[in-house]
Amino acid sequence: MVTLTINGKQITAEDGMSVLEAAKHNNILIPHFCYLEGVHQIGACRICVVEIEGARTLQASCLVPVRDGMVVHTNTEKVRSARKLLFELMLSDHPRDCLSCTRNQNCEFQKLGELIQISEFRFEGARSRDLKDLSSPSVVRDTGKCILCRRCVTVCNQVQGVGVLNVQRRGFKTLVGPADELPLNSVNCAFCGQCTTVCPVGALVEKDATKPVWEALHDPTKRVIVQTAPAIRAALGEEFGCAPGTLVTGKMATALREMGFDDVFDTNFTADLTIIEEGHEFLQRATAALTGGQAVLPMITSCSPGWIKYVEHEFPQLLGHLSSCKSPHMMLGALAKTFYAEKIGVKPEDIFVVSVMPCTAKKYEITRPEMFLDGRPTVDAVLTTRELARMIKDAGIDFTALDDSEFDNPLGYSTGAADIFASTGGVMEAALRTVYAVVTGRPVPFDNLDIQPVRGLFQVKEASIKIENAKPEFSFLNGVEVRIAVTSGLSGAKKLLKQIADGTSPYHFIEVMGCPGGCISGGGQPRPTNRAVREARMQAIYAEDAGKEKRMSHENPFITQLYAEFLGEPLGHKSHELLHTHYVPRGRFNQLQDDSIEAQIEELIKS
Repeated sequence: MVTLTINGKQITAEDGMSVLEAAKHNNILIPHFCYLEGVHQIGACRICVVEIEGARTLQASCLVPVRDGMVVHTNTEKVRSARKLLFELMLSDHPRDCLSCTRNQNCEFQKLGELIQISEFRFEGARSRDLKDLSSPSVVRDTGKCILCRRCVTVCNQVQGVGVLNVQRRGFKTLVGPADELPLNSVNCAFCGQCTTVCPVGALVEKDATKPVWEALHDPTKRVIVQTAPAIRAALGEEFGCAPGTLVTGKMATALREMGFDDVFDTNFTADLTIIEEGHEFLQRATAALTGGQAVLPMITSCSPGWIKYVEHEFPQLLGHLSSCKSPHMMLGALAKTFYAEKIGVKPEDIFVVSVMPCTAKKYEITRPEMFLDGRPTVDAVLTTRELARMIKDAGIDFTALDDSEFDNPLGYSTGAADIFASTGGVMEAALRTVYAVVTGRPVPFDNLDIQPVRGLFQVKEASIKIENAKPEFSFLNGVEVRIAVTSGLSGAKKLLKQIADGTSPYHFIEVMGCPGGCISGGGQPRPTNRAVREARMQAIYAEDAGKEKRMSHENPFITQLYAEFLGEPLGHKSHELLHTHYVPRGRFNQLQDDSIEAQIEELIKS
């Protein structure tokens, strides 16, 4: 520990901390802008400048480490004047369309202006290039609003390891984007949307889908079905002033009905269904491997479309390791336009399916030709958590005053195993609960079904489970130790994929989620999403699971009914037709992409 003085107050701080971090830990506010705790601290904006006795010039407090005896001043006239000048210079190159911007009242630039009391615009003149990239079905890039904080560059390169966004050109011509000013849709962007969660302004936002959803809701010829992902219930409340991790499951269902949706279903239902299909697929592969057949192991989960696109670009030779299961919301879309359409006597073309997702990559996923059924999309629109919140406000609904209600059946019931899909490790934990029970007839040997080794925010987690006293039909599995790994964020995925490519992977089953922490911190979730917020949302999800009467996917009675009435059996013909898919090798530069598929995607985006 070191002792220093800030604004006449003597404080202690850990050796190695920056002045900004030391001030934050001691409840001293230093205005800052580009800094992100534990992620990004490069002093790009200089808003956090302070006076340090003995230093010749003002110093960026996010970069200067504390030292014993240091004396710091954060609010002298010199510091305050410098901050105002820096802010005004940034503002001189920024559009002032706040009222029509999606970040209005949730903009860090706006809040900074209020904090440092900007009351006039002293600088006018030429502005840097205004380029709006609408090519991606997931993310809109508007360079006119970019303030060059470089947060997105850090997240894309260091956190996700994709490297699509970088600083291009120099001086007044500087902009952030793909090389050679290529559009996002033409490069190896995973569409994960993590850049949109850290952008402090409206330079990177999700592609808006609220307009077509409102149009469908107002169309009397359409039956509009909505489904909500597991992670939404632990985050939506933040958009209405609730603390992070507040569960709003019942209020959310009520709000969706008040907005006019005809059926309010839960993606959790098909999360349970995913476990049945994916679990049997893993058993099928493991059986083949142990009985002398051909099998591709380790098998890797396929619920995250951003992760899927990443592996298509970076490791196309490993696509055979992916589970063939569609993601849960695509499964529900397929069932809504087949099983449910038949049940209620409505033509598939008259059904409009809306998915509320924590993920921007889901917007891209619904445009993939592999996901179409009889030439039609199975999911028609994807809303992020942030978009749903805007629509609820637009509808004049007082969200926090709503009563709780339940989801509709038959596609609305779920077990606790489905809830934990929202967190990193959740898919693996849900799969192990069911697969172990199917093989042995007993619950998985962990305390109260909670498989702690796969929980938490570590980048790569691993565990093993030994099969003992298996059912007679699975006796060949006795003594087998199933080795598993879990990762979230594409940098972690890269580590595990390199092991597979090198032939050194020790695992049988791997879970990958595209966003750090899993869907709880997806690209469409409320801002900010830092470690404390992730942990609060994660705790809420596990509490939801613990409170369920049934906590294993194979216990879902409506899943049993679905197989009996419609699907037949796991991995059967009907299941493969509706619930499974294939993937497209693209290559890092899209050099492996089939031209006809690329043309179809471009046409879909245009329409």
